[in-house]
Amino acid sequence: MDMHIIMFMLLGILLSGYGILDGFDLGVGILHLCARSDEERRAFIAAIGPVWDGNEVWLVTFGGALFAAFPSVYAAAFSGFYLPFMMLLCALIFRGVSIEFRSKHKAKQWRSFWDVSFCFSSVLIAFLLGVAVGDTMQGLPVEAHGDFIGTLQDVLQPYPLLVGLLSVAGCAMHGSIYLYLKLSGDLQKRVHNWMWTTFGVFLAFYMLTTVVTLINIPSAVENFKRIPIAWGIVVMNVLAIANIPRAIFLNKPLYAFLSSAATILGLTSLFGVALFPNLLRSTIDPKFSMSIYNSSSSETTLWIIFWIACLGVPFVLSYTGIVYWVFRGKVNQGEASY
Repeated sequence: MDMHIIMFMLLGILLSGYGILDGFDLGVGILHLCARSDEERRAFIAAIGPVWDGNEVWLVTFGGALFAAFPSVYAAAFSGFYLPFMMLLCALIFRGVSIEFRSKHKAKQWRSFWDVSFCFSSVLIAFLLGVAVGDTMQGLPVEAHGDFIGTLQDVLQPYPLLVGLLSVAGCAMHGSIYLYLKLSGDLQKRVHNWMWTTFGVFLAFYMLTTVVTLINIPSAVENFKRIPIAWGIVVMNVLAIANIPRAIFLNKPLYAFLSSAATILGLTSLFGVALFPNLLRSTIDPKFSMSIYNSSSSETTLWIIFWIACLGVPFVLSYTGIVYWVFRGKVNQGEASY
């Protein structure tokens, strides 16, 4: 077995899991201020309250796996994204604090502050993660020894910013569908309209990002030419996106949610295929790009990570499945709820 490829696929699985699971609760945060009353906002938070912190385990695990398997890429990425990652860390902290602190006091100003903090931090997290993906696709000024020599301006280029907006739109769509599954009554009817709106915005950004990617990053399709079977991922992605409005129209929100999850999985897979075998492209010279082969840990380390993953990933999946099963069904607001 080629452990380098296996580690690359493991990172893809972890990134996909995070996108699917934390994507919808980020989307709930993005839509949070659209609620009209305190009771509605409490219902929004209650919809993700039992699961949001467990969803972030996938991001922590992704970072740990990247550090262990490809330490050079980890170092270069944190050098290039130092300020954005510090902003991401602050947003993650404020988001968690907002969820837990909001209902500790009934004063309107107190709750309004944490509502804005929750929404803003959710938007910022989705946006910065999208920017990181866009920069990885476009490439960064990395020298031969893996040193980032650029500035913040090199990170915040138009293309990564566009991918960041696509990420926000995708999370909002994913979150609106999840809310429709969890809510009931008049609020659920309003969320139904949000599903159509967020899908339209996502579709517009998806088409624009696709066109810009094909024009500005022609290397993104090279692997599809060499591996024709990879076009199956493109077909799966298009069908998943097309099934979202169909499922909404037929009032099958679960199918819409599964299609939205498949869309995120498809986009992550397309990102991996387009990037392979690189993990971080160099805009200085393609020879300086950091691949799964020239930036990995030793073979022994990769095998250790592999066996840890074989033990840990099933545990995480089991824990996630149990939590979602226990807290299935509609939100039932009580006095002790968020």
